[in-house]
Amino acid sequence: MHAASTHLAWLVLLPPLGAAAGITLLALNRPAVSARLSIGAILAAFGVSLVLFTQGVEGRTAWTWLSIDDGRGTFVAELGLRLDHLSCLMLLVVTGVGSVIHIYSLGYMRGDRSVGRYFAGLSLFSFSMLGIVLADNFLMLFICWELVGVSSYLLIGFWFERPAAADASKKAFLTNRLGDFGFLLGIILLWAAFGTLDFAELEQRIGAGTTPWLPSLVGLLIFCGAVGKSAQFPLHVWLPDAMEGPTPVSALIHAATMVAAGVYMLCRVFFVFAAPGSAAPDVIAWVGGGTALLAALIAVQQNDIKRILAYSTLSQLGYMVLAVGLAGMAAGAHPVPAMYHLTTHACFKALLFLGAGSVICALRHEQDIWRMGGLARRMPITFWTFLAATLALCGIPPFSGFFSKDAILALAWERQPVLLGLAVAVAFLTSFYMFRLVWVAFLGPAKSQAPDHARESPAVMTLPLLVLTVPSVVAGFWGIDSYLIEHFRPGEGLSAPGWLGQLTAPFHHAPVAAFSGLIAALLGIVFAWRLYSHRVQDPLPGLLDAAARPLRDKFYFDEFYGRLIAWTQDTLARGADAVDRWVIGGALVKGASGSIELCGRLLRLVQTGSLQTYAFLFVLGAVVAIVLMLGW
Repeated sequence: MHAASTHLAWLVLLPPLGAAAGITLLALNRPAVSARLSIGAILAAFGVSLVLFTQGVEGRTAWTWLSIDDGRGTFVAELGLRLDHLSCLMLLVVTGVGSVIHIYSLGYMRGDRSVGRYFAGLSLFSFSMLGIVLADNFLMLFICWELVGVSSYLLIGFWFERPAAADASKKAFLTNRLGDFGFLLGIILLWAAFGTLDFAELEQRIGAGTTPWLPSLVGLLIFCGAVGKSAQFPLHVWLPDAMEGPTPVSALIHAATMVAAGVYMLCRVFFVFAAPGSAAPDVIAWVGGGTALLAALIAVQQNDIKRILAYSTLSQLGYMVLAVGLAGMAAGAHPVPAMYHLTTHACFKALLFLGAGSVICALRHEQDIWRMGGLARRMPITFWTFLAATLALCGIPPFSGFFSKDAILALAWERQPVLLGLAVAVAFLTSFYMFRLVWVAFLGPAKSQAPDHARESPAVMTLPLLVLTVPSVVAGFWGIDSYLIEHFRPGEGLSAPGWLGQLTAPFHHAPVAAFSGLIAALLGIVFAWRLYSHRVQDPLPGLLDAAARPLRDKFYFDEFYGRLIAWTQDTLARGADAVDRWVIGGALVKGASGSIELCGRLLRLVQTGSLQTYAFLFVLGAVVAIVLMLGW
């Protein structure tokens, strides 16, 4: 890597960190200054990322942090940056979507008393995510991984005075620690087995052959990190509650940053899962598919606009994880469909959340879709941009989501037809619950007085919506898949077939998958229209009867985990309390002191003050001593 390119790599990473430090130290109580610093930093990172992407810069740079020699080997801790097709594309996604969200926050957070703290948290979050993207080894990846966890804790609990927000931030933090524990064990096992944490060296050594059980074990442990960060079953419960943070934070977490970190990590270290003999890909594929279906079913009966989008994110993340698992099932494959969908999803999901934020602000923080209605006429920009993002999410051509989702369906058709059926069912449910939201909130009649005073949001909020609409609509024609193939299989990148060729390519490449996904999506739209076009209350609970309640209550996962914690942690705590109280405190501490006190009391009885008693005891003692000496 040339020196100039090295400096550019650091210039992507450091501006958000400088903004976070500067705001915290100098501008915490100065909203305008903190906003300028944070937005300027992310825009600078976006500008540098754009240069790196267009110039096709590749290479790495590293700075040795620690070097420890224990006599048997040397542990070298490096802070290394890697630039290649994968990281350059992800840099563009993170900084591009992040810039739009930062600007949108100017309007959304106006008047909040802690704007400085908010923008400091956004900048720290951006720095942490960029560190994950640029990491050249597992050590730096894990450090930035944990920084993302800390900064997300601060942002989800931004309104910490609200008990729900405080609980949600703690839930997200603790749930992610469970996944990160397995992730850390996997990293330690990699070091113990191969003596390095550098991605390039690990790829060579793992590919050279290993112990049969090692690839499966390491792959599953590393996957634990993605299960936590990307909210896969069974650690998916934190993500919907993360909606307690400000809506721009929800967009940042659910679009291009935190939840995408897990999928990006799986693609970055795909060589770990693709190792010969590994059983990890099968587990990953089924976990992803199960999560996609589970979240889609729950979303059907949610009424909070942000929670519907949250479960949609869970479902789409399941799609991406499913694609990673499917790709790992065959030798020489690559996870291009997963990264492709991650890229397009970042744009249209951010647009959906920012559109939801526009609605929430216009309705004075009302989030129940059954108290909305008729918003299409009152908020036309928000409606049309939200509709474009919805069509992209549902996979309707020519919107971007159609092409990336089709790549996953085609892969499922090739590798595991059963999972194709599951993915098609998820496509139907996705269209159903998203157009349920559109019909009820935007197109149906007003269901309360809340929409009466709704007005279109100011330009600082609507312009970011218009900007994100562009990639949501046309990103499928940008050749993102060809660009990614060039990374995983150099020299095999496909030439762009032209707009018309790109539009029809899915139907030529895998017609069964393409038509199945499209028909399922269209059926979902039709079902939503028939059920919700003129409704003022939800008819689905009456149709589903008893089955509606488990969907509405999220299959009781929170209740189950609450009881599990009560049964395990609380039982353990009561046992520890009993041991501390009766064994340590009673038998040992108080027992020792009580024994000494008893001996003292007995000895004190001997001190009578009577000369005759002392003479008697003296003679008695002498007799005992003589008897012992004579051996009687």
